[in-house]
Amino acid sequence: MDLGEKIRRLRVEKQLTQEELANRCELSKGFISQIENNLTSPSIATLVDLLEILGTDLKEFFNESHNERITFTNDDMFESENKDLNNITKWIVPNAQKNEMEPILVTLFENGCTKEEKPHEGEEFGFVISGAVFVNMGNEKYKVKKGESFYFKPRRSHFLSNAGKKTAKIIWVSTPPTF
Repeated sequence: MDLGEKIRRLRVEKQLTQEELANRCELSKGFISQIENNLTSPSIATLVDLLEILGTDLKEFFNESHNERITFTNDDMFESENKDLNNITKWIVPNAQKNEMEPILVTLFENGCTKEEKPHEGEEFGFVISGAVFVNMGNEKYKVKKGESFYFKPRRSHFLSNAGKKTAKIIWVSTPPTF
């Protein structure tokens, strides 16, 4: 493992300069440079401080697993049909509930809707691929047509319903995962 390169990559991902990282850790810019160039090694306490500011911890930092999947095929996806609600939900990223966001493909047939979700922390985003839907939030209803999107903080009960006679398809992303 190239400790210095990994710290540099995390710092750049967080859009921090060496000086900004050094200031946040109460270290010198030169010391950060030496760590990133593998000219010195930080103490465990200093490494813990660096990693906290870089948004990770020792366990995650030293995890050498490179099995993160980037692409998924139709064979990887799971689909569930709800005849009572007249919809199909397709989890397009398997095991997404362990991630920070969970994307699904929702198909709403005529008079179809999704299950009502209770208020929760996080955010919701959707893009209507075909048809039109209503985003139902509490007592309010917002119409979203093909090629349009919706975005909200789910502080009220909410669900989607088909707004017409045509089948509607929606990519819906929730963070944290709730589907």
